[in-house]
Amino acid sequence: MLELFTIVGFILAGYSVIANDSVQTLGTWIASNRDKFKWTTLWAAASSVLVVTLVYGFYMEGGDISFGRLDKIPYKQPEWYHALAPLALVLLTRRGIPVSTSFLVLSAFAPTPVLEDMLLKSVMGYGLAAVVAYVMWLVISRFVDEKEDVSKKTKKFWRVFQWLSTGFLWFTWLSHDVANIAVFLPRELTPLKLVMIIAFFVAGLGWIFYKQGGAIQQIVLDKQSTKYVRSATLIDLVYAFLLLYFKQLNNIPMSTTWVFVGLLCGRELALNTGLTKKGNLKSIFPIVAKDFLKLIVGLLVSVSIVLAIHYGTDQDGDGTLETPPIELPTQALAPVE
Repeated sequence: MLELFTIVGFILAGYSVIANDSVQTLGTWIASNRDKFKWTTLWAAASSVLVVTLVYGFYMEGGDISFGRLDKIPYKQPEWYHALAPLALVLLTRRGIPVSTSFLVLSAFAPTPVLEDMLLKSVMGYGLAAVVAYVMWLVISRFVDEKEDVSKKTKKFWRVFQWLSTGFLWFTWLSHDVANIAVFLPRELTPLKLVMIIAFFVAGLGWIFYKQGGAIQQIVLDKQSTKYVRSATLIDLVYAFLLLYFKQLNNIPMSTTWVFVGLLCGRELALNTGLTKKGNLKSIFPIVAKDFLKLIVGLLVSVSIVLAIHYGTDQDGDGTLETPPIELPTQALAPVE
């Protein structure tokens, strides 16, 4: 029965990560290429990077595909209540809400101190991404008009550059978020299990590309010029380097969703205060506020489920049953005379 919860949790978490989080890395790429290439071509390209990334992580980490993101979260056999987290994520994903998979899935397994570090790092990620994006697009908007697409002469260059930057971003993002699925699995996988996991991922990606991103894709489509190849390339490149920075910072897991939404927020603010000169915050505020509200809703749901798991199942902070320690005498008893 315990194996059943491992499989169910893995499938639900895998579906949720693919359907909810992949838009962060592949959303702008899909938006700017769906009219140019067949979905099967995009699927094959993304799947090839996925396979290389998972195989690389498997051999570099001795069978662990999480790239060290789970070093502070020891493995424990999933129970029925651990599967509730990815199940809630599936339901929220179908509503188009960008929930943090790290908060909702990893927090169900993580000790309380790790959960606090995850939240702090994610909030910092949102703020830093917003500031970096705002400053960068204030500069970019002085040289590039992102309200217009590139000319036909330079589009081929930007198309190639975009595919390379998206591949780099896809690899960097996977090294962060594959931990959200691997948390249900033993830390050392066999080659056979790796093949099965890769097959599951590839099939899930096929569904995402067939649906052109799904409901979450609307977050990308709502933003200015994301369907243009140059704009999509710049977004992917900045996002990739932000994730690379946080990856090198420490091995604490974080919400890449918060970083991505923060980046889009900063970019939108810059485009509406830098390009229009006079500013146009009235038109952009509802979009930014809606995205942030979705993050908060997702966070509240995540915290509620995590608290229910930690305190409603007689678990202590590290997810194990709390038992009183047995005190042993430190000195031998004196012999009876």
